[in-house]
Amino acid sequence: MIKLIAILNVIAWAGFWAFGYLALTGEGYSRGQVTIATILAAAGLFAGILAYLKLVRISERQGYAKPSNRMTREQRDAAQANWGEV
Repeated sequence: MIKLIAILNVIAWAGFWAFGYLALTGEGYSRGQVTIATILAAAGLFAGILAYLKLVRISERQGYAKPSNRMTREQRDAAQANWGEV
């Protein structure tokens, strides 16, 4: 599953860059073709971001990457209770 997400990530980013380039530099294309290239570039962007974030979560869970600095619920509640105190 991880390899499938990684492949999806690469394909999504490649689509973003390829279709984004076509959308920005397409001088001889019709308005519809540029619109479709823009939509495909946006889809590649969103799919690439989601796949990347999923890979980061998986790598943190498996120990390949250091976990993010996240507060526990108790730490967050204590910090919010002390809000505004100096």
